[in-house]
Amino acid sequence: MDSEAVEKAKQNFARKMEKRVQSFDSETILKLNDIDFLNKARLTENGKVTRAILLLLGKAESAYLLSPHPASMVWSLEARARAYEHFHPPFLLTSTQLYQKIRNFQIRILPDDQLIPIEIDKYNQRVVLEALHNCIAHQDYTKHSRIIVSKKIDRLIFESEGSFFEGKPTDYITYDKRPKKYRNLKLAQAMVELNMIDTMGYGIHEMYEKQAKRYLPLPDYDLTASAVNLTIYGDIVDPAYSKLLIKKTDLSLIEIIALDRVQKRQSISKNMAEELKRKSLIEGRRPNYYVSSSVAEATNKKAKYIRNRTQDDTFYMQLILDYIDRYSHATRPEIDNLLLPKLSEILNDKQKVTKVGHLLTKLRKVDRIENIGAGRNSKWVKK
Repeated sequence: MDSEAVEKAKQNFARKMEKRVQSFDSETILKLNDIDFLNKARLTENGKVTRAILLLLGKAESAYLLSPHPASMVWSLEARARAYEHFHPPFLLTSTQLYQKIRNFQIRILPDDQLIPIEIDKYNQRVVLEALHNCIAHQDYTKHSRIIVSKKIDRLIFESEGSFFEGKPTDYITYDKRPKKYRNLKLAQAMVELNMIDTMGYGIHEMYEKQAKRYLPLPDYDLTASAVNLTIYGDIVDPAYSKLLIKKTDLSLIEIIALDRVQKRQSISKNMAEELKRKSLIEGRRPNYYVSSSVAEATNKKAKYIRNRTQDDTFYMQLILDYIDRYSHATRPEIDNLLLPKLSEILNDKQKVTKVGHLLTKLRKVDRIENIGAGRNSKWVKK
């Protein structure tokens, strides 16, 4: 066993137990020696190391014991610059090391009614590790194949040998299905104890939910080959979809899944299409639907109304008085800088300057301010 991996396993198991039992003292686990810990966590079988635990906690040089399985994950960069790297047991540690190979910079989404963009990470760590840990847990190890993670410009593709073991990926998106059996039972049980996966089938749902909350396209499964291919997107496909998710926070996951299929030019059911059309979420005619921009347009109209709305003169005059209170005086250029950006966009630049002059005149006539000095030294002060 790899000592660092075993120590990490203790920490993960202790956290898992704390969630199960409120009165649980994690120190009792952390103080155990390696053998006692593995027995207590049921990670060994009758005191013997299993192939599953060797895969998760074993030293890299012990991987030959798993032969003919290569016990390997491959990171492949498929961009202008190509690169690759192999990762071997202990997978409890090296799965995180593989994640760290991702250049995870931020991307920006600019909502229609805002000047400041929303910034999100290109990839969410929990989504990536959930996908990778699922590959480890559910791969068909009789195929003697590696797990491959390919990094493209805008997406990650996870490939593991074997068919989807029970049901279809879509069965697990909305909590409608619970797995009854596993291809690799001991491995799945061990990964649950180490807090790497969830055996109730919630992992796929959480991946979809987290992508939706980040306004990005949902994951795609491809089961057409002899392997399970999962694509995680790290960029926008259709800006209308992302902006719609920002504006419509009450969409159900089912509706978001349908909108995601529309943006990817995939088919949706007739009933769902009618429902999305009724809510003005999609436009077009079957099968050429597209995500509607009507919500964004409505938002633009609201924002435009706010920008064009004229405030009462009292509002602007109070801004001038507050400025003078704070700085003891105000020059005309300073007052222009304060007010011109806040005036209605209906006014042109000349009309805005004239408006500011009228506001200063009104304040002077009611004896609230006076102008002292001349020329460049002219400034407004309180009376």
